[in-house]
Amino acid sequence: MKIITFGTFDMFHIGHLNILERAKELGSSLTVGVSSDALNFNKKSRNPICHERDRMRIVSALKCVDEVFLEESLELKAEYITKFQADCLVMGDDWQGRFDHLSELCKVIYLPRTPAISTTQLIEVVKSER
Repeated sequence: MKIITFGTFDMFHIGHLNILERAKELGSSLTVGVSSDALNFNKKSRNPICHERDRMRIVSALKCVDEVFLEESLELKAEYITKFQADCLVMGDDWQGRFDHLSELCKVIYLPRTPAISTTQLIEVVKSER
């Protein structure tokens, strides 16, 4: 089974690794869409700390990841699923229900996030240390 997932993966942390490893366990290959800098700004009203090319390099270096591409739009998920012939979309449960409409194209699974860790939280800790 071919798995696809998406994320910003800014300031890569253990929560990112956990969800990617769990996604890979569900299938034979894992394709990861890394949100572009522009998409991240549209979603979160802030630029990522790390540039998209660096985030893509980090994610592609993981042994659980087979393929990486740049995600340019949330609205293109169906096209990405079709293009990469994914059998299953895996997302964190913070997106619960948001992609259920894609179940016509593939299985949709929401995995629990790693508790007590997030990129936003890390950014706030770094800011407070200044």
